[in-house]
Amino acid sequence: MLSRTPTNLPPHLSLKFFKIYLNAGDLERARKAFDGMPDPDLRSWTALITTYAKRGLPRESVRLYDELRKKRIKPDKFVLLSAAKACAALVDLAKARDVHKDAVEYGFGSDLVLGNALIDMYGKCGSHEEARRVFGELVERDVISWTSLVAAYLNSGLPSDAFHVLRNMGSKGAKPNSVTLSTILPACSNLRALNSGREIHGFAMRNGFSENVFVSSGLVDMYAKCLRVRQARVVFDNMAKRDLISWNVILSACFSNSDCEEGLKIFDRMRTEGIKTNPASWNSMIGGCVQNGRTDRALDFLVQMQDFGFKPEKITMAAILPACTDLECLNRGREIHGYSIRHAFVEDMIITTALVLMYAKCGDLEISRKIFAQMPKKDTVAWNTIILANSMHGCGREALSLFKEMIDSGIKPNSVTFTTVLTGCSHSRLVDDGRAIFNSMKSNHGLEPDADHHSCMTDILSRAGRLEEAYKFIQEMPIEPTPGAWGSLLGACRVYKNADLGRIAASHLLEIEPDNPGNYVLLYNLLINSKLLGEASMVRKVMRERGIAKEPGRSWVLVQNRVYSFVKGDRRNERSNEIYMFVEEMMMKMRLAGHAPDTDFALQDVDCEEKELGLCGHSEKLAVAFGILNLRSGGSSVRVFKNLRICGDCHNTIKFISRTVGVQISVRDSLRFHHFRDGVCSCGDFW
Repeated sequence: MLSRTPTNLPPHLSLKFFKIYLNAGDLERARKAFDGMPDPDLRSWTALITTYAKRGLPRESVRLYDELRKKRIKPDKFVLLSAAKACAALVDLAKARDVHKDAVEYGFGSDLVLGNALIDMYGKCGSHEEARRVFGELVERDVISWTSLVAAYLNSGLPSDAFHVLRNMGSKGAKPNSVTLSTILPACSNLRALNSGREIHGFAMRNGFSENVFVSSGLVDMYAKCLRVRQARVVFDNMAKRDLISWNVILSACFSNSDCEEGLKIFDRMRTEGIKTNPASWNSMIGGCVQNGRTDRALDFLVQMQDFGFKPEKITMAAILPACTDLECLNRGREIHGYSIRHAFVEDMIITTALVLMYAKCGDLEISRKIFAQMPKKDTVAWNTIILANSMHGCGREALSLFKEMIDSGIKPNSVTFTTVLTGCSHSRLVDDGRAIFNSMKSNHGLEPDADHHSCMTDILSRAGRLEEAYKFIQEMPIEPTPGAWGSLLGACRVYKNADLGRIAASHLLEIEPDNPGNYVLLYNLLINSKLLGEASMVRKVMRERGIAKEPGRSWVLVQNRVYSFVKGDRRNERSNEIYMFVEEMMMKMRLAGHAPDTDFALQDVDCEEKELGLCGHSEKLAVAFGILNLRSGGSSVRVFKNLRICGDCHNTIKFISRTVGVQISVRDSLRFHHFRDGVCSCGDFW
């Protein structure tokens, strides 16, 4: 190989060096030699244009073709073929039309090979009409012509038309091949067209295509998308040869159908059999674990992915961020945020929106708001997310203001938008605003309120104490009331001590969800609050007889970047004595200040002293106490998460602690955030 490109060569030597460099794969020097040729022949033009296209440099290929046209050199079929492929790769419809025009002008309009390339070109440029026109003008058609037209319709989002072409293909005597089948199968997947997919499967088996790895992978995906995972697994297990695509497809199939354990087994099997993974494999594992609630494994796979030399991509970030919504994962979420900034992923709206939600769910609404404010573009999902963030923190007026700002900015709200803003109205008891928004759904936005919207409206009325109105609203619903609607009414009946209406709500709720322990707990608390101890005891008896156990309460607190968990009566912590002494001291001060412990939230078959001692050991009290005991100098906030609703006595106690100690305390329970400051909670004592 020459160390540098010779210059000022005579034409015959320029051509010689051009061929040498091109055959050696040195495209840069080949181009210099080509540019040194005063009058390149058509074969040289063709060779260079084709090489650019093959090397994945379609823009250079098209530029060179434009130069050829300017020099009024008549292109041959091979130049036109390469130019068509380059236009398809660029998705440049205007240039594609120029190539087509030249093909017709120079007498290649009816050429089968070039015609097939033109159909493919128009299909990839999104113009199925022009692809169809080229197809119709062909004197002769082969299986490639038909397959290219099928692909053109699919690329334009017209699967039904693609199926129509496939059926016409058979009636015209053209037999589909493996490429045709692997092209049409994704349409069956996207349409969930199980019967059509089975027809294609049968055709593949009868004609010997079922051994083709691309057809088999397409069948696995089709059955999985049609929720026939067992059949997908049968096809996969019968594949004589499996490529990485087929492994990734069956992985996604397991996770999409909530079979997380099987997905984990298949991934282990991949590695045992020496199958080389790719980023898509890891993204499937991370996304699948997140979807199925295995956030711990998802975060483990994120680390392993990098250990295997794969850098997380945008899709990885979008998949993992929903896993970082509890205290244990907050630091990891911050690391992912930093990684996203360093790699410019924050410019992606999906990732930025996920960050808005992550910080909101982790209790940091201010950062959530800042990230949203810095977004250059905001779509409906982004607006929905920030409205939800404010709603879950009890900032109903802010949620309402954001909703109006969204409308004013020209973004069209969807069904989810109304669910989020109505939730905000509910948590802030904005009855009139909530009713106006609910009524505007159909009249102003053309959206029919669904079960969730009706449940939100029930919750709005219930929280405001309009129990009879809420009950009437449920009775007049045009759709079947959800457990959420009856649960909202029952919860409000507990607060407002309306046992009669509460019993009605409970009977409906238990009919719909007879095995949900939370429903029995709601009814039990209502009866205790209404001093109906006999009926409350019967509820507990029914739970015992049916084997229904209340989920144990557990609370987590973040202390110096480490998460500590507590259960009721927990004494595992090395500072347990200090924790209990602190809680007892606070409860003593409450009594002296005239606040009696709310023993309705303690067991009823023990004496008063035992009830009060039992209340001392509630998990959220222990977590708050531990957080305060470990506050560093200058620290002024404690953040706690709980898996269940916060109990009334703990709520009262934490309010008192926030005022007495002068600490801001945030508690996220199963319903919402409670921000305690100076003896006041953001929920307004209703949750």
